[in-house]
Amino acid sequence: MPSLTSAAHDPREAVDGALRRLAETEPDIRAWVRVDAKGARKAAEGITDGPLRGVPVGVKDIIDVAGLPTECGSPLRRGRIATSDAWLVDRLRRAGAIPLGKTVTTEFAYFQPGPTRNPHNLAHTPGGSSSGSAAAVAAGVVPLALGSQTAGSLTRPASFCGVAGYVAPVGAWSTRGITGLSPSLDAPGLITPGVTELAAVVEAVDGTRADVPHWTGVLVWRGTELADIDPAMLDALDRTAKALTATGAKANDLGGQVRTPELAETHATVMAYEAARSLAAEAEYPESLSTPLRELLERGRRTSEGEYRRAQHIAGTARTRVLDLLTRVDVILAPAAPGPAPRGLDATGTPVLSRPWQLLGLPVVTVPGHRDPHGMPLGLQLIGHPDRVARLLGIARHTETVVQEIAGGTR
Repeated sequence: MPSLTSAAHDPREAVDGALRRLAETEPDIRAWVRVDAKGARKAAEGITDGPLRGVPVGVKDIIDVAGLPTECGSPLRRGRIATSDAWLVDRLRRAGAIPLGKTVTTEFAYFQPGPTRNPHNLAHTPGGSSSGSAAAVAAGVVPLALGSQTAGSLTRPASFCGVAGYVAPVGAWSTRGITGLSPSLDAPGLITPGVTELAAVVEAVDGTRADVPHWTGVLVWRGTELADIDPAMLDALDRTAKALTATGAKANDLGGQVRTPELAETHATVMAYEAARSLAAEAEYPESLSTPLRELLERGRRTSEGEYRRAQHIAGTARTRVLDLLTRVDVILAPAAPGPAPRGLDATGTPVLSRPWQLLGLPVVTVPGHRDPHGMPLGLQLIGHPDRVARLLGIARHTETVVQEIAGGTR
């Protein structure tokens, strides 16, 4: 697995190493839609400094890279060349990182899968919609890839592929240059091998430095009111909560303090309404859209403005309540997905465990390290306060260490 630190020594070696690994893995993993080897090698020649000096990056194919197509997993965008970098790509270039190419996304970052396979078992989905980015990092091609989240589009594939993920608070990072689905829900994000690397990239992007955690408390959310949670996932959650308690955290059950079923349904209403307007031009060509996307846009067209306003009111009221809760505790600890990546490549799994938190615009870190009895990854998510990202990252880094000790049998 390449690392941010090793990549920083020689940009040319880092790019060549990533291209070699890509050539080895791509016939099986199918994580990339376009590789810009020439552009990456040229960029490597000109990099002299920066906290991410020489780090090769995979870019989800709804995110613009100047001179490359942004095709969004759809024939409707085939061949559309970006004229400038997305805000996040520009920030990473300024830090010394090098875009290696574009990674597979589901169609317009919704549900229709691409060809990507899970590196841990090729018969299983890598998740969606940041599937190519998660798989490219998990396969050891790049130590950093860009994704986005509107429902569970980054948290879920990070969990399924056994890598770390960060979803920025909605509105904290610009979405300029990203083809969105739902403006009040869309957020950019990052995927790296582990949380330490994740924290380093966040600091390079916006200056936020992970804090050393000084515990206030952890609320544990099992998610069983929204989905059937795999016993191995619940065991991972419980063991992690217990281990965190042993390091000084005070863990309590979230219980009914947040009405997650209502928030999950409200999220779906907001997403459908806004998607129908964001993709109104594309909806004129229904024969070029997948069935799931056509159904989403049809639901959005049927949703009245009054229903949308009521949904936004529910979201606003709940956000105020949950932000108050997150001023009295550090994080919410929860499953990142109902279980391991499902077998099969025709679906990407359910985003339901992310819907409540994405509706509220909260930052999320996916912590890897647990496995089920078959060796498939199980990720946990830490949900934090948008004004306390440094604390969230510090707790996530500490949690990853605890998870590694559990996995290694030392806890």
